[in-house]
Amino acid sequence: MYDELIDSGELPIARKSVVPGTGFFLPDTLEEDLEDEQTAAALEGADVAVVADPDADGLACVALIREAYDDVRNVPEPDDEDDDADETADDEPAADAVDVADEAAAALAAGDAAEAPLEEPEPTPHSVALIPASPHDVEDALARVAEYGDEGIDLFVCDLAPDRYEYVEDELDAALETASGVSWYDHHQWGDDVAQSVRDAGVDLVVGDSDEECSADVVYRSLEYDFASMYEELAAVTRDHDLWLREDPRSDDLADYAYWSDPAAYVEVVREYGADLPDWVGEFLEERRVEKQALIDQAVGRSELREIGGYTVGITYGRCSQNEVAEAMREQGADASVIVKPAGSASIRGTDEFQLCHEVAGKVNGGGHPKAAGCKPDIYDDMLDYANHWVTRGAVTKQVILNAFEEVVENAADADDGATDTDDA
Repeated sequence: MYDELIDSGELPIARKSVVPGTGFFLPDTLEEDLEDEQTAAALEGADVAVVADPDADGLACVALIREAYDDVRNVPEPDDEDDDADETADDEPAADAVDVADEAAAALAAGDAAEAPLEEPEPTPHSVALIPASPHDVEDALARVAEYGDEGIDLFVCDLAPDRYEYVEDELDAALETASGVSWYDHHQWGDDVAQSVRDAGVDLVVGDSDEECSADVVYRSLEYDFASMYEELAAVTRDHDLWLREDPRSDDLADYAYWSDPAAYVEVVREYGADLPDWVGEFLEERRVEKQALIDQAVGRSELREIGGYTVGITYGRCSQNEVAEAMREQGADASVIVKPAGSASIRGTDEFQLCHEVAGKVNGGGHPKAAGCKPDIYDDMLDYANHWVTRGAVTKQVILNAFEEVVENAADADDGATDTDDA
């Protein structure tokens, strides 16, 4: 296949909006081999490994841990930024979640990591190694730490939550045999049985309230280290975006910079500057946001509203920043919004009126938070299914997720009726 066929860099915005980034078309085997090489290089001589979601929240966790371990490096120069990084990505990181988080947990629970750029390992290995992972491949990252990490390495897992313990059981056992200890810090919603199984395996698991804390908050309060006030502020501003509070304008800058920059660069910049990013980062973001807004406008222009059980659900399709698109649909009257991506995944955003996003996502191979979640319906059997997805602007995926909305809303109504009957009795 000719490179230009999968390189969307020169496409007009209208066409770029409806197809995945270059990374989507890379074979899994190639990606796995590269990740093996990169992990081995990152872990060479490392005393600590941090498996983290590479969004603003997960990377803030890495910055805090590096600060606590006194792993300090020079901030990269502006010229080190990769101008083509966004050509291999599909949207904001997946947390997505109230991230997005998390977009975080959400976009990455949505499988968006399949489109993320294959980052080069950091030029000079850190004593605290960053191992990026999504909720869908955290077990692979754990297995790589077990294989390539030195005996006795300290292992942290941040901003990631397995849907089932069986998904990570064997790999976690292997990592525990290699590591001197494993600490797991997160803020997503964990099943009680999953959390208990992880703790029983010997992991120090701390899960924050997903309505009150981001993972950086959990790391900040859990590490026995006297952080400077700027790191407390970094966690607070990260939380503002991750929980989709939108009260601090700096939080959008952090989220965008985490998405568009190399993860290694982001970690060192926020470790040095905290939430107040330097002017050269602001200039970098300003340039990138011209195209970002154009892609947002494309997705908003395709949006439509559906009525489901008394709720208004906005739904659209496109390669875009999902949070801003969801906000635009909210302003149009949506109680919840769905943004279907060219890669086949989707971000689900709620409001004060609708706080069941994680339940909707849970029915279509995803998860996340009450107000922000992500998923990737298991409906793509071959490339022809993806071709249909692109040509129809996600018609099948949209319907599958709307069906999940109907089921969740109906179940919630039945539960309310049952509670009312009990009260009356």
